[in-house]
Amino acid sequence: MRLSRSFAPLLVAAALIAGLPYEAVPHARVEGRHQERPEPFGSTCHTRVTGSQVTAYCHNPYVAADRVRLHIECDRWWDLDSDGTSVEAGPAQTVRLTGRCWKEVRSVWVSHQKRTT
Repeated sequence: MRLSRSFAPLLVAAALIAGLPYEAVPHARVEGRHQERPEPFGSTCHTRVTGSQVTAYCHNPYVAADRVRLHIECDRWWDLDSDGTSVEAGPAQTVRLTGRCWKEVRSVWVSHQKRTT
């Protein structure tokens, strides 16, 4: 098989490129789409249980308002669990949430909801 003179340089170039390691092959620069990072959100909450009393302090360090809500699960089957009303914690604001059981507290948590405009 005989190659013409015009194809020989192309064949040699293709063989050289195929033999290069992947890192050495030039890549086209493509501008990727700038991915928007989600805005940070959510208050930091600390809860304290003293007997049957529950207190939570929530501090919101972010710009977006956070609606926080205290949830209390009581230990006794006859003691009513409670979901407190939501309170808005604005930017750089600390709010206090309170609640109680008649007897022992089983668990406590705070839920967060981003305020919709």
